Amino acid sequence: MPSFDTVCEPNLVEVKNAVENAAKEIGTRFDFKGTSAALELKDKEITLFGDADFQLQQVEDILTAKLAKRNVDVRFLDKGTVQKVGGDKVKQVIKVRSGIETEASKKIQRLIKDSKLKVQAAIQGDAVRVTGAKRDDLQAAMALIRKDIADLPLSFNNFRD
Repeated sequence: MPSFDTVCEPNLVEVKNAVENAAKEIGTRFDFKGTSAALELKDKEITLFGDADFQLQQVEDILTAKLAKRNVDVRFLDKGTVQKVGGDKVKQVIKVRSGIETEASKKIQRLIKDSKLKVQAAIQGDAVRVTGAKRDDLQAAMALIRKDIADLPLSFNNFRD
């Protein structure tokens, strides 16, 4: 029986490369000389540092430009709040999304069930497996998911015929 998996997984190697390139650019730019502007990646969290909110926004802009250049969707980034560190310094933690949350997977499952397509959706951990009798039904389900769930950078893999 044909099936595919709906997943939300970033290319972590490209994310790491983009963070390193952004850190290199921050180190060489004249307007960041002598400031605490920096960013670092630990596990799946990117921490941005700056002297003020404006500088933090500049660091974030550099990061998003580097991510876009490496074909990493910026919808993978889940921005946290800006926190005061000490003195006039600020930091922001950005989480890199990986996997579909339970709420979003239930939304995908409900969407497929309400579509009247002859396919079934099953939640399997942080992915949603869609199975059906015909390949055309699965492709229609992919198009439906792409159209209606625009806030998540979903991809489809493990297509079996």
